Amino acid sequence: MTRPCEKERENAARRRRRSAVGLRFPPVGRREPQPLDAPPRHRSPNAPAARCAAHRPPLPKPALCDARAETVRTPGYAGRLSSVADQPLHRALGLSDWEFGRIRELLGRAPNDFELAVFSLLWSEHCGYKHSAPLLRRLPQRSPRVLQGPGENAGVVDLGGGIAVAFKAESHNHPSAVEPFQGAATGVGGILRDVVAMGARPIALLDALRFGEPDWHFRRAVAGIGHYGNCVGVPTVGGECAFDEAYARNPLVNAMCVGLLPTERVLTAKARGAGNAVVLYGALTGRDGIGGASVLASQDLDGSGEKRPSVQIGDPFRGKALIEVSLELVERDLVVSLQDCGAAGLASSLSEMARDGTGVDVHLDRVPLREPDLEPWEVMISESQERMVAVVARDRVDDVRAVCARWELPCTVVGEVAEHGELRAWWDDELVGSIPAALLTDECPRYALDPAPRPVAAAPVAAVNNEPKNWVFEQYDHLVGSRTVRRPGLDAAVLRVEGTRGIAVSLDGPRLGERDPLAAGWGAVMEAALNVACVGGEPLALTDCLNFGNPEKPTVAWELEQAVEGIAAAAAELGIPVVSGNVSLYNETGGRSIPPTPVVGCVGLVRDLRRVPTGWRSGDTVWLLRGRGARLVEFVWRNAHRFSLAHDVSDGGVELALREAATWSGRELAPTGSQPDAEGVVVAGAQAPEWRDAVELGTVA
Repeated sequence: MTRPCEKERENAARRRRRSAVGLRFPPVGRREPQPLDAPPRHRSPNAPAARCAAHRPPLPKPALCDARAETVRTPGYAGRLSSVADQPLHRALGLSDWEFGRIRELLGRAPNDFELAVFSLLWSEHCGYKHSAPLLRRLPQRSPRVLQGPGENAGVVDLGGGIAVAFKAESHNHPSAVEPFQGAATGVGGILRDVVAMGARPIALLDALRFGEPDWHFRRAVAGIGHYGNCVGVPTVGGECAFDEAYARNPLVNAMCVGLLPTERVLTAKARGAGNAVVLYGALTGRDGIGGASVLASQDLDGSGEKRPSVQIGDPFRGKALIEVSLELVERDLVVSLQDCGAAGLASSLSEMARDGTGVDVHLDRVPLREPDLEPWEVMISESQERMVAVVARDRVDDVRAVCARWELPCTVVGEVAEHGELRAWWDDELVGSIPAALLTDECPRYALDPAPRPVAAAPVAAVNNEPKNWVFEQYDHLVGSRTVRRPGLDAAVLRVEGTRGIAVSLDGPRLGERDPLAAGWGAVMEAALNVACVGGEPLALTDCLNFGNPEKPTVAWELEQAVEGIAAAAAELGIPVVSGNVSLYNETGGRSIPPTPVVGCVGLVRDLRRVPTGWRSGDTVWLLRGRGARLVEFVWRNAHRFSLAHDVSDGGVELALREAATWSGRELAPTGSQPDAEGVVVAGAQAPEWRDAVELGTVA
């Protein structure tokens, strides 16, 4: 056992290492008296419980902070974050000179390095939506069914009968480009926790993958998705995969999760009740993923090899335990609010909880650590996976601990809800950072785009896209949970909700080769909605994931603006809202951006699972319903029960659509003549559909 004096020598060595690399977090005050029921600090299983005060080194003398070096010396804990290549620290952290000046103005003082690190994460593009937030307000967000729209961890829509569906799409592009297996796997883990944080049980996963070719990187990403989803016990039921040379150096990995919950149990992340405990439970905290939101998700991928340490490491078995613990806590009404600990770690989770005039005191020295020598800033911004933060009434803390213990999850009270409206971080009896929470969220800069149109022309489509994709989705368990009614492989998947009611889910991007951003946005929405309609689902709501290059470039800004306009126009045409989503920018390498790639998920209501089209039958006549847009979507979902099969014409045209339908149904089509090259939906049945422009294609053998 390490003696106290030996521990002090270890601490002194750590301080010398911090001094050598220039790491410093000066305090802004002393710790307030601890509540009597505060648990002991938990830094690692082998850490001593106390420090030897007699051997503490003398405190450094105060000094002023200059704008370039950002050095503030005040009594107490000291250390300094190192700059990169002698540039000012705020620039090394991804903040502009103007943003640094704005932080000083808002605080009324210079931030210390701990606070600057927190600002750099919360004001990053990934967390702050600096270039996209004004655009997103153009999307329709309301309908009588919406219980929770954008602004929370996921959107929630009422299905009727006291049941609601929570869903969201999220990107994990940059981590997947650096390390495809863990990047894709932790993308699945993160979107699962977003849905769980709403109080919903995840019942389905979908993924949209765009790579340069089906190479090793693609196969590793597929393996990562299958590994996490299969181990955690949530079926992967749909999505898309596409190959285009434009994604060779910047692949896209978008994931969507769908969950069910009672309508009266929709949770929020907002902290409530001064004095309530802030509880961290789940995996231990380490250095993996540190800076992921700013180092990876808010920058281009030049020098990506150096960014590998910013990729998170997932543990799906711990993730499964986290899901079950969270749902039991919610069902037993043991938590006041719940928040995923994802991008930017505790910094993001707690700032979201502390906004709207509340406040949170967090004691970082209590956080259970996987590595015993983490610094306060590392604990604050670590993106270690499989962690959740809950606000719990003091008299229910023991109950929460008992639930976590049953699943062998660490559970620690790391703070308390306050009324001061600030996010305050403590470490070893010292206040290392104090920031009004609203400055981290509401005061995040919003930048007006400077769009400049560019010529658009369709790009060639690689022949590999017309090959069967069974080998991809067959790696996923799509039956676990026993809710899957219609498996992946054609249009949307269908899952049982209760009795004969179900939901249809789809996740789709723009047509292959599409380079017109307006058409890409409009088309992605209609593709997702039409897939839902083909299985008899009435489209209810949308989620989106906007994948673009550097928005500071005028042509990319134009692409982003046009794509949002396309999504808004299509959603308005369908009469359904966008209730959640994600924006992934800076998808570029060497100055080359990806094509505009809005990916859209749609959830629809299937009123009678017994009437879902299953496949064309011998003797059926096959027609092409030519057309596009909301009128076609409505006609198909209202009449899907009359068809033995309905399948939209997408990439590859009518020929590929018929080949896919024949493979799905297990029967070939005897064509009656030449096949028209047109958009629309292929349907099969005994009676001719009452559509104004229907072309007979043949009879099923």
